[in-house]
Amino acid sequence: MSTALPAAADWEAWSCRIRVVVTDPGALAEARAVLTADLDAVDRACSRFRPDSELAAAEASAGRWVTVSPLLADLLDVGLRAARRTDGDVDPTVGGALAGLGYDRDLAAVSATGVVVRTAVPGWRRIELDLDGGRVRIAPGVRVDLGATAKARTADLAAAEIARRTGTGVLVSLGGDIAVAGAAPDGGWRVRVEDVTGDPDLPADGPTAVVTIVDGGLATSSTRARRWRRGGLDLHHLIDPRTGLPPVAAWRTVSVAAGSCVDANTVSTAAIVRGRRVWPWLREIGLPARLVTEDGEVLTANGWPADEEVAA
Repeated sequence: MSTALPAAADWEAWSCRIRVVVTDPGALAEARAVLTADLDAVDRACSRFRPDSELAAAEASAGRWVTVSPLLADLLDVGLRAARRTDGDVDPTVGGALAGLGYDRDLAAVSATGVVVRTAVPGWRRIELDLDGGRVRIAPGVRVDLGATAKARTADLAAAEIARRTGTGVLVSLGGDIAVAGAAPDGGWRVRVEDVTGDPDLPADGPTAVVTIVDGGLATSSTRARRWRRGGLDLHHLIDPRTGLPPVAAWRTVSVAAGSCVDANTVSTAAIVRGRRVWPWLREIGLPARLVTEDGEVLTANGWPADEEVAA
């Protein structure tokens, strides 16, 4: 365990707060450079807001096999594994549904005017991935959105790369997706969990909990983040693939701890989609989870610590 005081850098990207913390202050500049480069690489690989992304080119091939970079192949593989694990509740083919709700550009640029169009979700089986051959075939008309898993995968990859290159303990936070690697500081990484990721040095808004992690990942999915207004409706970015619309609200926030940020994010996203149907599945997978109802009641499962819960 390190005895150094951690150093942090914060900035905005991907419509969320980015934060990197290292146990060795001398490694902060390199850590930020690594994370910035990884964010850029993932954006170029799979952003659905960039017409020049690799993903856009694969979609434009309309049913033909396309060779893709190892990075895009990995991101697609992670998204498809999440779909299989959740019986399709986390589905990478919700891009068209999000666009129909107005979320077809960077969130800050989404217009409140216009109509809301309910768009059917084609289903994750319309994406065929040949991982060994490094190629993908996306069915005609399918618009892919990897937002549910690519952010978490980026956090995992960046944390591991920073720890390997610098030898420091590191925490990477991309919005509500957190990954840690290397030796944790004394007492572990203390993380404040809340509805919307904010400045940890400012008072929280709403129910919060402080938890400690030493490895793996922590993810929070929330209907209070990435919200916009369209056609007189308040909308958010989490989609039920069965309806093509945001799910009927049972939880406003779900946080999960797991061996990786991807695994935590997969479960937290699926829990929002499943609503109160999630309990048997949560008990089966056994990951610690914190669920906040629409009226602010906090429920926990599988050993999530409740002793530091703070009601704001």
